[in-house]
Amino acid sequence: MGSQYRLMTLFADGGFMMYPLVLCSMIALGVMIAKFFTLYFAHHGTRRVLSEVEEKARAGDIQGAIAVARDTPGPAAAILLVGLRRIESKRMNAGELEAAVATTGTIELSFLERGLVILATVANVAPLLGFLGTVAGMILAFAAIEEAGNVDPALVAGGIKVALLTTAAGLVVAVPVNIGYNFFVTRIDTLIVDMEQGAQKIINLAWDLEKDGKIEIVKKEDTRWSAADTAAAKAGKPAPQAPAGG
Repeated sequence: MGSQYRLMTLFADGGFMMYPLVLCSMIALGVMIAKFFTLYFAHHGTRRVLSEVEEKARAGDIQGAIAVARDTPGPAAAILLVGLRRIESKRMNAGELEAAVATTGTIELSFLERGLVILATVANVAPLLGFLGTVAGMILAFAAIEEAGNVDPALVAGGIKVALLTTAAGLVVAVPVNIGYNFFVTRIDTLIVDMEQGAQKIINLAWDLEKDGKIEIVKKEDTRWSAADTAAAKAGKPAPQAPAGG
């Protein structure tokens, strides 16, 4: 009870700037808790899904590999799933698989980075709010001196206390939030490596299946005109045709 009373007293003595600082701390705490569990479940089971999907797909059980990827949360599983669905059709255009994997990776990365901007903002704004409270406290101190007409420590103590409390509160909020932000960035970098491994596995699998004749990758024909064809078209002449034989 005594410590709680002391905290409430310090909060009250800190002045009006303590309210936005407490709000920043509550927002950052909520984001950090949600982010921790999101990144944990995103990475949990990644090694297992990579090995199981590759094993089932190379054994010809594409449906089983799809089921494993679908039932496993995480960005690597999402990339494997979108690639397996393309392979399931047994026919795709050249570059279609790579484009689908790249698009899915971009979407998953944006989901993983969601909330980091809030933590970065709190880490930057909290010390500024503390410094703003410091300036307000010093203004109160000098206003007390001006009103009294003399420098009395008892008069300026209140303003200086506000200045010190808000500065300390801003740093107390900013330091752990900054540490949490850097921790989450490191975890996201690990998940990016997981996504790259998943993308490489699914592309290698598609190449191997194409070599074995189990899927067909349709090469796009080059429909661009040569320089001679372009010059002939500008001159109003029919484009030269390749000889029918040899």
